[in-house]
Amino acid sequence: MRLTQTLLAASLLTVISSVAPAQEALTGTVTIVNRISGTVTIQPAPSGTDSATVGAAGGAAEQFKVQAGMLTTLHAGDRVTFSVSETGGTKTITKIEKR
Repeated sequence: MRLTQTLLAASLLTVISSVAPAQEALTGTVTIVNRISGTVTIQPAPSGTDSATVGAAGGAAEQFKVQAGMLTTLHAGDRVTFSVSETGGTKTITKIEKR
């Protein structure tokens, strides 16, 4: 009985840890900063690269919500590393740094 409980607990921990959202650092280029609506649009860098290559496409630009204080230093054309969380279908940048 104790072995069964231990195996069940271990499997639950595995499932819970795999469901937890991982915040992977993403990279991209800021294309639009809208300080009025508190959003920023970022063109992601091609996956598997540290920097964009001429002619390489990273995917469609995406718009994210950002806290007002984070927008003061961002400008279109800035290369950034950022982390995103999604709540209720809204993607929000939780951390952003210029590269």
